[in-house]
Amino acid sequence: MSKLFLSLHVLAAIIAIGPVTVAASMFPKAVRAADGNPALLHRICRVYALIGISVPVFGFATAGVMGVTGHPWVVVSIALTTAAAFVLVLKVIPGQEKALRTRDVKRLALYTGVFNLLWATVTVLMILRPGSTTGA
Repeated sequence: MSKLFLSLHVLAAIIAIGPVTVAASMFPKAVRAADGNPALLHRICRVYALIGISVPVFGFATAGVMGVTGHPWVVVSIALTTAAAFVLVLKVIPGQEKALRTRDVKRLALYTGVFNLLWATVTVLMILRPGSTTGA
């Protein structure tokens, strides 16, 4: 069962978080460009952010089945994932909505970078630690 949950967790992360990070990163440039389509990128971020809820759901299921829920690398990953979710929901998506009206993307680029850095850190943590201790 752990391999199934881990596979779903990884697939959800690739399918949901990948598009959000790419679209959010492209958004500021699209706002500045006359031929960009920032509204489409904003929509991608909103839709895939909702789909992205499946990533921690499958992550908790995987950690539970594997019996590693209380391990430090899992706790740190949960904290970083929570922080990334808050940055996305409270700063990036509202910042995109504001930028669609005002064309101001200065702070938005910063928050997008923080969001992407948090997810990159979680990804590295998931690759380095779990495989060395769980056998999955």
